Amino acid sequence: MTHTLFRLNRRALLIGAATAALFTAAPVFAQDTAPSHGGVLNYATLGLDTSDPHRHTGSIAVQQLYVEALTSIGADGRIEPFLAENIDVSADGKTYTFTLRDGVTFHNGDPLTADAVVANIERVRTNVTGGWLASAMKLVGAVSATDERTVVLTMTEPYAPLVALLSELWIVSPASDGWDATITTPIGTGPFTFGEWKPQVSLTAPAFDNYWRGDDLPYLAAVNVNLREDIDKANALRAGDLDIVNVDRDVARRLAQDPDIRTSTLKDSTWYFAAFNNRNPRPPFDNPAVRDAIMTAIDKTAFMNFLAPATGVLSNQMVMPGHVYYDDAMGEADAYKNADVDKAKAMLADAGVDPAAITIDLVSWQENYPQVVVQMLRQLGFKVEHSALDDLGAQNRLGQYDWDMSVMASGPRADIFLRFVRLMSDGPNPVLWGGIQDEDLDALIKAAVAESDEAKRKELYTKAFQHVLDKDYLMVLGHAPNAIAMREEVQGYEPGFTWSPNWVSGGIAQTWLVKD
Repeated sequence: MTHTLFRLNRRALLIGAATAALFTAAPVFAQDTAPSHGGVLNYATLGLDTSDPHRHTGSIAVQQLYVEALTSIGADGRIEPFLAENIDVSADGKTYTFTLRDGVTFHNGDPLTADAVVANIERVRTNVTGGWLASAMKLVGAVSATDERTVVLTMTEPYAPLVALLSELWIVSPASDGWDATITTPIGTGPFTFGEWKPQVSLTAPAFDNYWRGDDLPYLAAVNVNLREDIDKANALRAGDLDIVNVDRDVARRLAQDPDIRTSTLKDSTWYFAAFNNRNPRPPFDNPAVRDAIMTAIDKTAFMNFLAPATGVLSNQMVMPGHVYYDDAMGEADAYKNADVDKAKAMLADAGVDPAAITIDLVSWQENYPQVVVQMLRQLGFKVEHSALDDLGAQNRLGQYDWDMSVMASGPRADIFLRFVRLMSDGPNPVLWGGIQDEDLDALIKAAVAESDEAKRKELYTKAFQHVLDKDYLMVLGHAPNAIAMREEVQGYEPGFTWSPNWVSGGIAQTWLVKD
């Protein structure tokens, strides 16, 4: 399958790491049979926290069945044209001109127009105060439709992540129920429609017969999404009750032995970290020397060997080696590459801290990997009160800032800024990192996103993260890709760069089931 390429001028090629190589052919996925139509795919990866695509807090693995954006992220992390077939960027890096694809319709039959796109951007800009796009929207000076297929967006200053971030500004028909408040029935342009949603239970997504990518797509008749958190996905996959699932890496290794199941991974990584309460730290954890001692005692190698013995990668940065924003010199200078418990105990003694007299209040999700860090802290002599909570419970508890440490993870992102933004004083959902409030860090990140030269932008991002390390806000433990497992009957599906199940050159629109 071919697609119209972006038309980008020379200046545009400097806008971001992902946009540096837009001109890419669609990847060829292994497939054993010719595509066929029909069948219902049973799918279970991440959940769906809201029916309003503009108000999500991370539920991108389901929403992109039925809504699409101006751009998408390909399997290799590069920007792909999606609802916009062309993007031109002005020489000063401030003005973006989007040319929409012709012939795209919403699920209610209305055509996709520039006015509809402008309405979506304005809705996010004025009505959505949190989320990944909050910082970007503050820099939008004006957005307008110059004709039915042309949208012109002007930023108040150069903003390098914009093209990548727009892959998560999903275009919804303004005719959607709840548009003026909270959308309850989103009308998108995706290969499947928003059917019946039962929160935390299921979503039915029937195929859209007039999908813009032609009569052949999607191949499936529908996707049924299982949103329950209490199911054993591996057993359901083996039994044939589910077709595509996300699973823990150790489960994936066991599933790989089943001849009826294939395993794969997302292309981007999840990074794991231990963070301190940076908004309201309690003594002695407000003392950098104590934080330094604790991080000296945490054995990152042991942690990653437990978490992902085959695929885990040590790192002291938000990206792993090989990523365009990974800094080799910073990696070589990792002060915590090798754990030293005896040295850590001496450091605590020098700081006048008796760990046996202190209880660390540690918060995590209900995963097994935080226990590795808990045991390391106990080995250092601390008592540890460990609260392992579900996602909502952890978010609520962390948001109260009445804890000392957290051991968490953050998944793939369309652009590195989507990781940095959560370290900013006004960033979205900053609780996993202890709610950092640091004007100097904010300034470094803002300077990076305003820099159109890739090399200079990387230098600024590197300085920003070095600042994070110097302040002992958190400790990066390492990286590992997320595992996906699917039944052999599933053909044409390849996990993408992020959790999105649908993008131009791959994904669920191009997936079919082998029929008996």
